[in-house]
Amino acid sequence: MAEFDTIAKHLIHTYPHDFARFALHQDDVEVLDVIDTEQPTVETHRTDSLIRVRINDEEALVHHEFQTTDSSPPMPHRMAGYIGRGIEQHGLPIYSNVIYLRPDAGRTDPGHYLQERHGYRVLVQYKVIRLSELEGQLILDRGLMGLLPFAPLMQRPAGMDTEAWLRQCIHRAQEVPMDETLKANYLADLAILSGLVYRLETITTIISEATMYESSVVQYFTEKGIEQGIEQGIKQGIEQGGRERAVEDLLDVLEIRFGLSASDPLATRIGAIDDMQRLKQLHRAAIQVLSLEAFRHLLDEAE
Repeated sequence: MAEFDTIAKHLIHTYPHDFARFALHQDDVEVLDVIDTEQPTVETHRTDSLIRVRINDEEALVHHEFQTTDSSPPMPHRMAGYIGRGIEQHGLPIYSNVIYLRPDAGRTDPGHYLQERHGYRVLVQYKVIRLSELEGQLILDRGLMGLLPFAPLMQRPAGMDTEAWLRQCIHRAQEVPMDETLKANYLADLAILSGLVYRLETITTIISEATMYESSVVQYFTEKGIEQGIEQGIKQGIEQGGRERAVEDLLDVLEIRFGLSASDPLATRIGAIDDMQRLKQLHRAAIQVLSLEAFRHLLDEAE
């Protein structure tokens, strides 16, 4: 996930006001600084960003944590640590957000850490944002240029197919007034993020590979050996997108045949499977088994 972290952090440093407005749902926010997020502890912990802001004459921090998959250790534990260390280090209120990039991630994230033991109660709350549940057109309409590269991962307008929505997002990105070198970086950011849900062939029919390879973002990935640059970054996204589609297809079969609900623990178990071959085998099994219990038994045996 290194390339997605790098892109998110770069966009936040470039457009901190957009991310603060987006998180707090208000325009009257003054950005004071973007704080280095390396937190010195026995083991280094890194949050994706801390934006220092002023809201109604009060200073505060806005924190974004980006996730492509469900977290291990669980996100509530991680967020409790991030928020606690941030308060300890900076002494300011924190508005903390987890942004899930992939549609199948974060479904079970409760948005809080809660401990109630022996008369001690600890509650740490944060906001859970699943991009697939947001209306992407609102981001375009509000002119939040920092969020625009994420728009292809959001809900498209009713009646618009996926490729048309991707084209609209890219067209809007191309219209953003900026230096051509910066524009190449901006489009490369959008392309890599889009690879989480779109096929490489679809992306490169709209954004030329030559344009993407001109970006310093790609050059940075190549120099650092991070997923071998844009091509591997997008391919990783495609693999994750393919896994996501395989999971959705499997869950659709189980819902249609046996009424499996999204809240069923079985759905959560299936969503955590990374092996594409195993997902294909389970998909075939779901079509053939006579009952949901028979499918559960097969899954238990496979594990």
